Amino acid sequence: MPTQYEAVIGLEVHVELKTDSKMFTRAANRYGEPPNTMTDPRVLALPGTLPVMNHQAVEKTVKVGLMFGCQIAEVCKWDRKNYFYPDLPKNYQISQYDKPLCLGGGVEIEMPGSARNIQGAHRVVKLTRIHLEEDVGKSTHIGTESLLDFNRAGLPLIEIVSEPDMSNSDEAFAYLTALRMHMIYADISDCDMEKGQLRCDANVSVRPVGQKQLGVKVEIKNLNSISGVKNGIDYEIKRQIAACERGETIIQETRRWDASKSVTFSMRSKEQAHDYRYFPDPDLMPVRIPEPTKIRLASELPELPWKKQERYQKELSLPYTQTAVLVPDMELCAYFEKAVTAYPKNAKGIGNFVTNDLLRERAAATHEGLLPLSEVKVTPESIAELVKIIDAGTVSSQNAKTVFIEMFQTGKQPAAIIEEKGFKVSTDTGAIEVFIKEAIEKNPDAVAQYKAGKLGAINVVKGYVMKVSKGAASPAVIDELLKKHLG
Repeated sequence: MPTQYEAVIGLEVHVELKTDSKMFTRAANRYGEPPNTMTDPRVLALPGTLPVMNHQAVEKTVKVGLMFGCQIAEVCKWDRKNYFYPDLPKNYQISQYDKPLCLGGGVEIEMPGSARNIQGAHRVVKLTRIHLEEDVGKSTHIGTESLLDFNRAGLPLIEIVSEPDMSNSDEAFAYLTALRMHMIYADISDCDMEKGQLRCDANVSVRPVGQKQLGVKVEIKNLNSISGVKNGIDYEIKRQIAACERGETIIQETRRWDASKSVTFSMRSKEQAHDYRYFPDPDLMPVRIPEPTKIRLASELPELPWKKQERYQKELSLPYTQTAVLVPDMELCAYFEKAVTAYPKNAKGIGNFVTNDLLRERAAATHEGLLPLSEVKVTPESIAELVKIIDAGTVSSQNAKTVFIEMFQTGKQPAAIIEEKGFKVSTDTGAIEVFIKEAIEKNPDAVAQYKAGKLGAINVVKGYVMKVSKGAASPAVIDELLKKHLG
């Protein structure tokens, strides 16, 4: 019987912090400026310059640790990580080695639910550490030449190192998604991978199923999107298993993901910690994090994604299908909650319009992605008003869909549109009875099935009435008259 293999995956995620200035200098932290304009003597490591620590970056890192249940160090220190590369002006990177800011902890992830149970399954991916360091510059290779831009050099950067605690690319995808959500919720970073604000390296190994010892680890770089991380991991798992089945030895190395060819290729042998010759930075003092500071920073954290999801489901009775759309988008959550504040009696009805109709129209309004909420003409209050009108029986759910489209296109209020289009529900029993008789006559099979005990068949008759009345007939009156005619 052939050997079965399983994968073991750990991720090293770098997140650029949203701060006013860089990590060890007052040089501005901004994106999109002309090359080499966000620099100063400290960034360029000119002789005689000394680093000065950014307190805002330290506090944001502590917040990340508190979000993920890490042990926050009472005292941490700065170390020099020595290596030579053109985009590293000092020829060393100020980082943290044996005394990082955050140790342990874990990230709660949500895996997609099964067809039978759509509710996502949650588990925690364990963390090894989170440490704070400075970013390096960016190299752009054109032919045989390399151009250097030091705008990114010196930006505050946290590295979040997971345990080898994932077994497939879906878990890695869920892990990165959860990380990104938390960072945005807590205003730690915008986490835009296209801007390099979130970068990920994956450590992948395989081993025979049942074996406790880890296999040889291979690091994958150049994973420039969350989907790229998933695809790169999938390829590397297949590559390593195929090599093992051929009797080949996996070597510890760094490989680069080529998205255009969907393959990884070898870059270099994997460095060990001693290769970087870490030693304490003599220009920076250790940092003490007092307990009152931790308490203050914990109090500044917002309601986090999974807590929000739990509240929506328990307090507002929203189904998972709605919370799964709302929770990942903090701006959409704020929009939804404004609508609920305006009409708290039917949060589920409001959620249905926000997660279905609003998203559909936003997608249709632009060729790429979604129309920004700031450009949407429909206010949260007008969605609340539309749901209130539906609940009052003034307009049918069928016609309310058309009303919403008009609201999205024009910004008009629902009551005005209902009046203009003549959508107000009619309770004229005489007129509706004419439609009832026609519906019974035109749908004899459905009527026969209903009388034979198949009660759901009545919906065919109801649908016919709504169609010929153009959605204007009162559902309550339809039910009453159908009982009269069909018993």
